[in-house]
Amino acid sequence: MRARPMMIALAATLALTPVAAQAQHEHEHAPPERLGTVHFPISCARELQPTFDRGVALLHSFAYAEAARTFGELAAKDPRCAMAQWGIAMSQLHVIWGPPTAEEFAVGHAAAEKAVAIGAPTARERDYVGAIAAYYKGEGIAHAARVVAFERGMAAVAEHDPADHEAAIFHALAILGVAYNSPPDKTYARQKQAAAILDRMLQLEPEHPGIAHYMIHAFDYPDLAELALPAARAYAKIAPSSPHALHMPSHIFTRLGMWKESIASNRASMDAAQAWIARTHPGATAFDALHAMDYLEYAYLQTGQDERARDIMDKAASVTALDATAFQAGYALAAIPARFALERRAWKEAAGLTPRPAFYPWAQVSYAEAIVHFARAVGSARTGDLPAARAALARLEAIQSGLKGQKGFDWATQVEVQRRAAAAWIARAEKKDDEAVRLLRSAADLEDSTDKHPVTPGSVLPAREQLADLLNELDRPREALVEYESSMHAAPARLNGYLGAARAAEQVGSLEKAHDFQDRAVASCGGTLPSRGVFVKINDRR
Repeated sequence: MRARPMMIALAATLALTPVAAQAQHEHEHAPPERLGTVHFPISCARELQPTFDRGVALLHSFAYAEAARTFGELAAKDPRCAMAQWGIAMSQLHVIWGPPTAEEFAVGHAAAEKAVAIGAPTARERDYVGAIAAYYKGEGIAHAARVVAFERGMAAVAEHDPADHEAAIFHALAILGVAYNSPPDKTYARQKQAAAILDRMLQLEPEHPGIAHYMIHAFDYPDLAELALPAARAYAKIAPSSPHALHMPSHIFTRLGMWKESIASNRASMDAAQAWIARTHPGATAFDALHAMDYLEYAYLQTGQDERARDIMDKAASVTALDATAFQAGYALAAIPARFALERRAWKEAAGLTPRPAFYPWAQVSYAEAIVHFARAVGSARTGDLPAARAALARLEAIQSGLKGQKGFDWATQVEVQRRAAAAWIARAEKKDDEAVRLLRSAADLEDSTDKHPVTPGSVLPAREQLADLLNELDRPREALVEYESSMHAAPARLNGYLGAARAAEQVGSLEKAHDFQDRAVASCGGTLPSRGVFVKINDRR
């Protein structure tokens, strides 16, 4: 795949396309629903075709609960429609997010078996049913291996009918699922393979929600993010009724440090998610809203809007019920307060964090709970409470040990990065500075060797930026500056990174560079830096 021509073609196609959704669903007293243009012909009752198309459009924007309801309604109206059962089974498989829960797997397995038993009347439909049935087949099989089976099934569907656009698009999604459930590959071969398929389909289906959506996921990496900018700018326009479509562009905006755009994207997504869920789960907080809030708070903190970030934290702290205990919710509930404390260098706040709310099943997402213990360890170490810091570190070690050997996304390594960083700050508090530098450098190198989970905006606190902070504290500004600049590649336009780099550059006498970093920080904050008590203003102007 030639990346630059693809980006140009993608930009041209998406920029010139008038967005008009085919998959519409009228709600009384509400504007027409716009989920993008999807047409997936089936042999079931003809009058159910629009309902089926809507269900597929929902799948492509990861509105899985609503998709399941839609396919369930279709199955009730036409019990002999095998593809309705296919849709139910597909709605339980979230290849980008992670493995299904036991309940989701049971529902999907039953639907896949029913689809097989019904017997689709066409070879094409039997191929689709066979692909999803391959995922659910057998016992004691790891999710990662099941995703491979699904990808092989979708490859066969696409090969059997090259004119079937949906087969190609779902195959691209399956390829991304295999990539996310495999060891990190810094060549991004599978992601590029999926993107090449999507690029071909884009010329034929410019308003299809899955193409723009999956293109964003394919390029959600520091070295590739710019390639997805046209898709990011288009997706929310293609499917503006989808909270997820409103949010997804911010994956790329975050990768590129485009904070203003990320804020707009996630505010719209948060509001849409809550409006959506108010109809189905009154009084609950949508996990999609929490997911958007995580990204929104991150962007607020990078632009110095600490009070708005505080509002997001307060909203998260007030959650009393969720529409679903999806791991996105758990991650956000852990990350939002941790980010707020750590980014502001509010060490006492960080030291006092606990996993909240108590009703959330934290044991199911221990990798999210680890964020809280990381913040506690760092905060306690930075305030000199070594017993509390060591206790938090011990909890991190226990979580990391429990995650070792798990198939799928490598959360164990993500937690190991946090463990090493926390241990480094404890070593610093113990005046073991060489050990602290060694530990943080190893944490940074390990983090560089991995990729973030596709759901998260990034590290709660980048390890290499922490290393730079430590070197600054140790009066080693020349080394610190190198690490700050290196950190900016994977985590660009971070406010603390800019200001730390400005301080280090000033210390080594590089005033031009110091002013440049400070100017970038001030510009990110709209002209005024927040009062966090940690910023050093560069005194001499150029």
